[in-house]
Amino acid sequence: MNHPLHSSVPGRSGPPNKHQQALMIWLAVFPTLTILNLTLGGWLHTLTPVERTFVLVTIAVPIVVYGLMPQLLRIRGLLLTRPAGTS
Repeated sequence: MNHPLHSSVPGRSGPPNKHQQALMIWLAVFPTLTILNLTLGGWLHTLTPVERTFVLVTIAVPIVVYGLMPQLLRIRGLLLTRPAGTS
């Protein structure tokens, strides 16, 4: 039986499905926002919720899109293209 994350094409992972994308986005966004809140919390509490959200999104989106998502996609590709039986 094929693993649900494995592609039907041997040696190639293909694009992630919606469930995989959702998981990878969560894995990138949650820690990023947590670290930003812990790091900037003293300053952020003086802002309105809209201003706080704007600051967090302005910092988090480039980190996630350019830094974390490519790494998660690379890791996913490595996991999906490794030979069967390799742990």
